[in-house]
Amino acid sequence: MKVVILVLYFALLVAIGLYCRKHATDVNGFVLGGRSVGPWLTAFAYGTSYFSAVVFVGYAGQFGWKYGIAATWAGIGNAIIGSLFAWMVLGRRTRLMSQHLESATMPQFFGRRFDSKGLKIGASVIIFIFLIPYTASLYNGLSRLFGMAFDIDYSVCILLMAVLTAVYVIAGGYMATAINDFIQGMIMLVGIVAVIIAVLNSKGGLSAALEGLAQVTDETVSTTPGIFASCFGPDPLNLLFVVLLTSLGTWGLPQMVQKFYAIKDESAIRKGTIISTLFALVVAGGCYFLGGFGRLFSDQIDIAAGGYDSIIPTMLSTLSPFMISLVVILVLSASMSTLSSLVIASSSTLTIDFLKDNFIKNMSEKKQVIYIRVLIVVFIAISAVLALIQYKSAVTFIAQLMGISWGALAGAFLAPFLYSLYWKRTTKAACWASFLFGSLLMVYNMLFRSTLPAIIQSPINCGVIAMLAGLIIVPVVSLITPAPEKELVEDAFSCYRK
Repeated sequence: MKVVILVLYFALLVAIGLYCRKHATDVNGFVLGGRSVGPWLTAFAYGTSYFSAVVFVGYAGQFGWKYGIAATWAGIGNAIIGSLFAWMVLGRRTRLMSQHLESATMPQFFGRRFDSKGLKIGASVIIFIFLIPYTASLYNGLSRLFGMAFDIDYSVCILLMAVLTAVYVIAGGYMATAINDFIQGMIMLVGIVAVIIAVLNSKGGLSAALEGLAQVTDETVSTTPGIFASCFGPDPLNLLFVVLLTSLGTWGLPQMVQKFYAIKDESAIRKGTIISTLFALVVAGGCYFLGGFGRLFSDQIDIAAGGYDSIIPTMLSTLSPFMISLVVILVLSASMSTLSSLVIASSSTLTIDFLKDNFIKNMSEKKQVIYIRVLIVVFIAISAVLALIQYKSAVTFIAQLMGISWGALAGAFLAPFLYSLYWKRTTKAACWASFLFGSLLMVYNMLFRSTLPAIIQSPINCGVIAMLAGLIIVPVVSLITPAPEKELVEDAFSCYRK
């Protein structure tokens, strides 16, 4: 039964990819779906790119264990800050200015907004480097669930996910991923609600589960009775860092911002805002809420042996075969949608912003699409190999990989991108300052973590510092460096007056 459901699901994804080939004949069609994607598809594409196995298996398990039911605040933050505010603040302005500047990627946006080839190349290098560890982390979370449900070898899981994603993305481009994201998003909505109900019922229902959680004690964390069932948990400060990184961080992630480039019109943005927020509230809120009950299964979980990533699979292992099938497809949907979004962002960036004009002169539209497709294969292959290496190395927690990736990308890009949309005085030098500070701080954290102050040794906390620092660095550097050319700025901002 489980195998039949998976085969039918895979066949549907591939069929959609083949159906959407007609939309993927040029760069605009392949990367942005012709900028004609409606609110439902865009909102679901945004949400499914946002939440993956990294959230469901890695973050929900780890932070639910650390903070108890208070981990739900991360899901609420994802809905309000990461979805509602992101769409309200960035949606309209991103669509208008990116279309006016004819930019299909974030590096291309920076290059044309500041008339700087260097900024475009620098941004493309940062994106390519730091999207790889994020992509590798997707495979890890998925493999644990596949292993639990089907007893399949980890390498087979990686190969299966990589090949299927490559097939439908290469065939249909962004439109194929958007349609598949919608289907995958519906599965995620139904799946997370069903899983929460099933897991809570296995512990006697919501009231009994909360009561059981209130009885859990861990003196290494807190001596306060009932702390894991409390509103803010045992460590509110570090929980706040988690909320900020996973919520505000999306404002600077190229694969997330790119969704606003492709949306059809302003009315679609208004509808998409509501849809995306509700989706995040159910999926992210549900994931972290579920993870908050992880300690009820502590008699079956050995954190020292399996790591935090084993918590959610252990919680689900006692469910019925049908429910396990639903969970596997839920997480597979989340992971494949995120993977497809990442590989399109990375391969299009490398082709349009790095190879074109710098190494390959006069690259035609047809050649650009070919190179993007080839690089999708390369990118998926590299991330799959890294996933295998990472699985056997000391870096075993999904959250570590995602924290480094999100921290570097959001730390580098959030502030420059936000100010570029709103403030005419933003300078090229300020963008460089933020690029370098955000990415280098995360590299330093990765290599020399023990030399940093205790509060920012965690990649998550360090990523938040990188983001918040950028919001200060950009205006300060902009004010002490020469103002940008008036004509260049006025042309960029003229799109808002139309």
